[in-house]
Amino acid sequence: MPSFKAFAATAAALAVLAPVAACSSGGSGGSGGAKGAKIAFLMPDIASTRYELYDAPLFKAKIKQLCGDCEVLYQNAGADAAKQQQQANSVLAQGVKAIVIDPVDSAAAASTVRMAQSRKVPIIAYDRPIPAAKADYYISFDNEKIGAMIAQSLVDQLKKTKAQGGVLQVNGSPTDAAAGLIKKGIHSSVDSSGFKLLAEYDTPGWEPSKAQEWVSGQISKFPGQIAGVVAANDGTGGGAIAAFKAANVKVPPITGNDAELAAAQRIINGDQYNTISKPIKIVAEAAADAAYQFVEGKTPKGNTTLFNTPSQLFTPTVVTKDNIAAVLLGPNGALKASEVCTANYKAACEKLGLK
Repeated sequence: MPSFKAFAATAAALAVLAPVAACSSGGSGGSGGAKGAKIAFLMPDIASTRYELYDAPLFKAKIKQLCGDCEVLYQNAGADAAKQQQQANSVLAQGVKAIVIDPVDSAAAASTVRMAQSRKVPIIAYDRPIPAAKADYYISFDNEKIGAMIAQSLVDQLKKTKAQGGVLQVNGSPTDAAAGLIKKGIHSSVDSSGFKLLAEYDTPGWEPSKAQEWVSGQISKFPGQIAGVVAANDGTGGGAIAAFKAANVKVPPITGNDAELAAAQRIINGDQYNTISKPIKIVAEAAADAAYQFVEGKTPKGNTTLFNTPSQLFTPTVVTKDNIAAVLLGPNGALKASEVCTANYKAACEKLGLK
């Protein structure tokens, strides 16, 4: 799912959940079957800047640490499922020993899984699961829990403020299985909240502009009735916020997910209610550890099973104005105050004591 900038202060605590890292065999020069191995890292799109800026560099750095002469073949599909299939064909032809893939289309990726496994090449599903075919391993944050957490945080705020009205639900891409899990989690909190679900929307390609267009229509359809919006990520949340501002309507509490820089600024400014911090370093390094183990002929152990696949799922942190300083801007945080508190947000930062 799109994605994005995140190294939260909870990284140290989450690291204890990483059995893959604990049992991998390190070393800078590579050993056993890993010596000189090629490992593919196939990411889904460039609209989410996280893949180029964080996931790929972090994954490469960890592989370099584990196996100095291994080679990472990084490819980005640009949100094109057919292109991603071609990239998988290409890396298989180049003799990769493992493939880490964040699928553009979770259903379409099943054929990649089957093709790779027919050649004895293990597949690690990264961030998004592949329900239609059993990958060899799956690494992500707990997406269903993410949905439940952002929605419950919003519901609690609406109850605290005695808000009146109902809720809009802006889901992620209908072709993304992780988006489906987030959607399920959101429903688990909203459906029992006592707030009416006015309408919901599956956002094609996670496109903020499409989320904005849909929310604009709902503002007209439910004038004065929208108490809050549960958006599945920061991009769709930003689109929802833009819709309310364009309609000259007060922005209600709106959720997000990914702890993007722009989302942090919106939270500080009071435009966005929450986001989720998901330290990319955790999943990128766990994926590298797992890939290295497979190449060495070992089988990494997960902490759960999802879609019949051994899985390693991490728990993220909800971020609001109340804890943003500690979680995102602290000594071990993903962002620096100097990045967030630019001229347009200086006054809002000062109110929160952020410098």
